Amino acid sequence: MRLPLIAPMLAIPGTLPPARQDAEWAYETKQDGQRVVVYLPGDGSVELRARSGEIITGAYPELRPLGGALGATPAVLDGEVVAPDEQGRGDFQRLQSRMGLAHSPALAARRAARTPVHLVLFDVVFLRHDLTTLPYARRRSELEALALAGPHWSTPGALVGHGAQAMAAIRDNGLEGLVCKRLDSVYEPGVRSHSWIKIRNVEAVDVIVGGWLPGQGRLSGLPGALLVGQRDATGLLRYVGRVGTGWTEAERAELARLLRIVEARVCPFDRDPRVPGARWVLPRLVGEVRYSTRTRAGLLRQPSWLRLRPDLAPEDSAADLP
Repeated sequence: MRLPLIAPMLAIPGTLPPARQDAEWAYETKQDGQRVVVYLPGDGSVELRARSGEIITGAYPELRPLGGALGATPAVLDGEVVAPDEQGRGDFQRLQSRMGLAHSPALAARRAARTPVHLVLFDVVFLRHDLTTLPYARRRSELEALALAGPHWSTPGALVGHGAQAMAAIRDNGLEGLVCKRLDSVYEPGVRSHSWIKIRNVEAVDVIVGGWLPGQGRLSGLPGALLVGQRDATGLLRYVGRVGTGWTEAERAELARLLRIVEARVCPFDRDPRVPGARWVLPRLVGEVRYSTRTRAGLLRQPSWLRLRPDLAPEDSAADLP
């Protein structure tokens, strides 16, 4: 069967719903991985697509057996690929070694043997017919009835109500965060909807790299700091600060390589931040940074690099801009 292409619905950053509305929401663990839409046409095959729409099936050979899990029943599922650490928690740094290998099957197979992934399923948007207009509670019931559990995939439960307790458990266990979903919400393909709210366990944002400062001494030729920004509602790239900590030596070297590829002569920010010695780049690299608070002007205080986000497009950083 030819299945319809369905872009993933996205969440907005926010806080827990008001206590008086608690019973109207479901709460799921926020996964630290790569979002995927899973296509099962019912002929034993499976196709995985990233948020960008790119076909990435080849990067995760251990997920191919999922193609036969529903027999001849055609379905489109929503989920996230994670690389569990020793405690079973998704670790994005581990996952990075598995990403970008869709067209390198031999290397993907070797990496799969060393760092296996797990697919966490949390929605079904097509099951013999389109389910996107059904409320979340109904789709969730349909998903759980499929009983999809295997060596490399599962369907964790969702908690209805008790949001404060769910958030406390996330913090106690050092997990990525919480996703709150309205029980009556329809599935809005490609939309960042107020019906889904993501709450991170740390103050962190996705940023776009717009420039860098060369390091000194032993860091000569490497980035000493990155100049980062976020897009506002009009699409302009606003400067939000410089990040100079948080990298391993390997990450700093990889950033240096990527920065050389996207070097530019013109400042990409809407206003030149007037940073002496700055070198500009095309705004194509997305990363995630941790920070303490923001200034009134929107600058990040004490930002520290967390990771590069090759799975995100530059426009995705606009969601966290105040």
